[in-house]
Amino acid sequence: MRKRSRTWWLWAPLLSVAVLVLGAGGWVVHQNEYDLKEERVTITGGRQPLHGVLARPTGAEGPTGLVVFVHGDGPIDATHDGWYRPIWEAMARAGYATLSWDKPGVNGAPGNWLDQTMQDRADETLAAIRWARTRPGIDPARIGLWGASQAGWVMPKAARQSTDVAFVIGVGTAVNWLQQGRYDLLAHLEKDGASQAETEARIAKSERRLTAMRENRTFEQYRASGADVTDITPERWDFDLRNYRSDATEDLAAVKAPVLLILGGRDLNVDSADTEAGYRRILTTPGQLQVRRFEDATHNMVPESVEDSELRSTVLAIAAPRSLFAPGYFDAMRQFLTSINRPKG
Repeated sequence: MRKRSRTWWLWAPLLSVAVLVLGAGGWVVHQNEYDLKEERVTITGGRQPLHGVLARPTGAEGPTGLVVFVHGDGPIDATHDGWYRPIWEAMARAGYATLSWDKPGVNGAPGNWLDQTMQDRADETLAAIRWARTRPGIDPARIGLWGASQAGWVMPKAARQSTDVAFVIGVGTAVNWLQQGRYDLLAHLEKDGASQAETEARIAKSERRLTAMRENRTFEQYRASGADVTDITPERWDFDLRNYRSDATEDLAAVKAPVLLILGGRDLNVDSADTEAGYRRILTTPGQLQVRRFEDATHNMVPESVEDSELRSTVLAIAAPRSLFAPGYFDAMRQFLTSINRPKG
């Protein structure tokens, strides 16, 4: 008996650690499960098939509304590496399904997102809406858009061109492409503590690149002039050349649908004060525009203290992904969705 007791004493700490690890593992699994029914779909009817995910509320009775996701910049897949799922769940709790897709060229999808203009992206979005209107369990009168960042030049085009867009939710969007780019440059230089010389050099580089684009130079012509191209590829040059003149003013002015604008006070990519002023100036129909600001949130709608800590953001992304986002962010979207476009009956 004494020998067995000593053996237990030696193993007890290891067993305690194992219990903690298993418990933590169970917690992580639970935190990464969502109250959604996800279905892989192929969206047809546009220039090329889109590989998407349709996520429906579990236990939904009758047709639900639908939020079509419009990505920001970059090679983003349908779930944005899982980043979208907490948002989808919040929308599901408001009674809405969500639809998103891999950008062209991502995850083996046909095409190349760098070949697109903002109008191409709007056409793609409208094709997805037309496809969704035919799906069983989707209320065609309650289909709207959610989009972040670069989507701010896509969603107004789509909403202007189709009355099928019942609402728009914009997160960290801008109005003018060039103004946004200059703000992004200066804000990050200031955040990084750049010297005056470094700031002036970066501004000069930016102006030289913009001049070349205004002269419609190719990437090869720009490189041949001796310019620094270490931070840009030929494909990205062509993408920027097609889109750098983007401005949402005219498209926004023609939007009739309700708009929720969500902004972060710590956004270094987009001048949130300028965006809010622009939207308020353009969208003048009483009650059309709702603005929600989260003063401690960054461009990604994450508290600045979390985004600035790689350890904290990594731990939360793994163990509690819903807690990554600014408090109240999900509630703002749920309240907006439940307040508009209620099913008729």
